[in-house]
Amino acid sequence: MTPIPFDRPRYLRIVRFFAGVVAHFILWEIVLRRVIGRRFVERSLSRRWQRIAHRYRLMAIELGGVLIKLGQFLSVRVDVLPRVVTDELSGLQDEVPAEELADILAVVEAEYGRPASAVFAFFAPEPEAAASLAQVHRARLQGGDEVVAKVQRPRIETIVETDLRAIQTAARWLKRYGPIRRRVDLDRLYDEFAATTRRELDFVAEAENARRFAANFQDDPGVRVPRIYGEASTQRVLVMENVADIKIADFAALEEAGIRLKEVSDRLFDTYLRQVFTHNFLHADPHPGNLFVQPLPRQGAAGGDGAGDGARDRDRGRPFRLVFVDFGMVAVIPERLRPHLKEILLGFATGDAARTVRAYQGAGFLMPGADLARLEQIEAETMARYSGLTLRQAQQAAMTEWQSLAKEYRDILYQMPFQLPTELLFVGRALALLSGMATALDPDFDPWQAIEPFARDMAAQEVGRDWRAILGELEKMGRLALSLPGQADRFFQRAAQGDLTVRSAWTPEASRTLRRLEAAIDRLAGAAVFAALLLSGVAVYLVRGAGTMSTVLLVLAGLALLYTLARR
Repeated sequence: MTPIPFDRPRYLRIVRFFAGVVAHFILWEIVLRRVIGRRFVERSLSRRWQRIAHRYRLMAIELGGVLIKLGQFLSVRVDVLPRVVTDELSGLQDEVPAEELADILAVVEAEYGRPASAVFAFFAPEPEAAASLAQVHRARLQGGDEVVAKVQRPRIETIVETDLRAIQTAARWLKRYGPIRRRVDLDRLYDEFAATTRRELDFVAEAENARRFAANFQDDPGVRVPRIYGEASTQRVLVMENVADIKIADFAALEEAGIRLKEVSDRLFDTYLRQVFTHNFLHADPHPGNLFVQPLPRQGAAGGDGAGDGARDRDRGRPFRLVFVDFGMVAVIPERLRPHLKEILLGFATGDAARTVRAYQGAGFLMPGADLARLEQIEAETMARYSGLTLRQAQQAAMTEWQSLAKEYRDILYQMPFQLPTELLFVGRALALLSGMATALDPDFDPWQAIEPFARDMAAQEVGRDWRAILGELEKMGRLALSLPGQADRFFQRAAQGDLTVRSAWTPEASRTLRRLEAAIDRLAGAAVFAALLLSGVAVYLVRGAGTMSTVLLVLAGLALLYTLARR
């Protein structure tokens, strides 16, 4: 296999940017936060991170490649990044510059071994869409079929490998920071991101993804997937049916067509519930450029006996189909996680906090040693406060109540016992995009109401399939009930004999308080050593002038200061 060339100047430019971000973080969040105080540092936090995001966006637009994809991914991580960062990066999807037509045609000719005019009777000079790795042109096959051709950008393999190497370098730096290292396996996270990105360059695999998705929804008339022209496609050129229609984010056009935005939101959310929990295979890139809405004729529109049905259709809104395109980025739910994700859904739907937390633990969302009882409390409180609210209402409530929640559960927030299973990286990205799209279509979208009927049906199916397991659980409960009298008798006998043993342990809050006290004492001792060395160095300098002794003492004072600041 021919090795892929490496673009060293591009790599160095990207690495220099990431190095600057890391240096900025160390200076402000570790050094200055301890020297001049948290309030001063946080006063300029939003402005500083907005500047960094702006510089990244400009670099990504100029260089393209994986930097665009990474920026798009970060733009939906409102759960871990400041809002100013996600807002700055959110426009990257619409800012990807297109390649020159001659360069795209050169890729086509290289793939087929003949001029593009021998493959296509027509090839539109302007792209319909330009993405980070490829762009799409309308075309017509020699047989007359109207299609679209998705063509990879020139040199994209070199660009992808160079960008991934730069991102891997940045990930190695981040691993040195304890809180990140403890919560995220950055090596596996990078491997998952890199593997998914490389798979996007294999259009043969993308064609198979589209066929699998179409098979999953073949009985659903409300979902459409373009037909793939496999015989006319290659690894770098994918030819498919032209199914472009109203973009899902073109709200004015949808309303003009008589389609109700709330129905689109509900349909989209239901489709993803089935992808995640029924098919375990989902389209992982549901941004507005990859989703269309196709208006359908109203029933009875031609007149006749269906006139009454047509009136009811108008009350409901015009029928439509959701059209999915671009299956380069898909996610498969691993077998081991499927039952736990279902338990999380059922826990949310029934308001069962204990069940939800157990499912979190089973899925690997919680770090070892997490305080499950405390997590159940905060989960129950969250469900009680936000259950039944629309996403907009929940967001507004969170903005007004976050201080009281933070104060009440400061121990959990300080501990942050959550981690990200790398297998769900792109599932999380898809659901974040979905949440934003559903809320944009319907500001009053209520996820609880949408989940409840789906969860009820899923629970009924599980009961039907698992009746043997239920009988087994009933048998275990019967045995436990029969053993209780004997266990109680042994307990009271040991109590009467004075043989009961009580074990105690520090509470998580007490342990953290002790660690903070120890750290404060260490810093105080370090500050005393620093002051002693500094004063000694200054005294020697004043008495003897500049010399070896005063220099050594001042250098040691500086090292003592750095050590003290670095202590957590």
